[in-house]
Amino acid sequence: MSRNSRRTLFFGLIFSAVVVLLTGCSTAPSTKTSGVNYQRNAYIPNKYSHEEVPIKSGSVMVASWYGPDFHGKPTASGEIYDMNAMTAAHKTLPFGTILNVTNPKNGASAKVIVNDRGPFIAGRDLDLSYSAAKAIGVYGPGTMTVEIDYLGRDMKYVKYIKVSDTIASSASPSGYTIQIGAFQEQQNALRLKSSLEFEYKGVYIKQISTNGKTFYRVRVGKYKDKTKAIEYAKGLAEVGYDTLVTASD
Repeated sequence: MSRNSRRTLFFGLIFSAVVVLLTGCSTAPSTKTSGVNYQRNAYIPNKYSHEEVPIKSGSVMVASWYGPDFHGKPTASGEIYDMNAMTAAHKTLPFGTILNVTNPKNGASAKVIVNDRGPFIAGRDLDLSYSAAKAIGVYGPGTMTVEIDYLGRDMKYVKYIKVSDTIASSASPSGYTIQIGAFQEQQNALRLKSSLEFEYKGVYIKQISTNGKTFYRVRVGKYKDKTKAIEYAKGLAEVGYDTLVTASD
């Protein structure tokens, strides 16, 4: 076999492998969570590859911190809160937003990533993790006015939209809703509901029992049209919420 023939065969095999890989990635296998079957990665948010600037650098915020009482519990983004990590909670910034937070009194600064919602106390804008607060000197006084610089966004926080098998195979369900999370601990569901209510209306909790277990499902809105439900879910997914479009019951 000539050198050119071997080269052609080599690149042909590479191309075939890539095609197989992409084909595998484009499928939507059925998966199950909290008793609901769904088609994984069925829809991609409109702005999946688009990074917007949600906050101006040089902004001033009142920062506080939260720690042991929430350590090990789920955040609004779905991650488990680690008070020793460099993270923060904000009422509206997209999950994955990276901020540099500076204490103007001592010049200390820390880079944090937004992965939760809060603070829930009026007059406060940013809740720092214990480690972040300690690093810049907010831990002692409890609250402080800080300077914020926007550094970008970790786009892994943008989520795919899942669609339940129930409505994917049903011709005409009675209606649709968007499920954001399902918990066995009611307090976790209530915390997520409160987080969503910073920005969204029609947030509610649906209690269900399946296989002898009780789940508290946190949902947003009720829609007659599936297309509208998916479009609304795209906005939630772009911010960083896990979304499951399912039948409303």
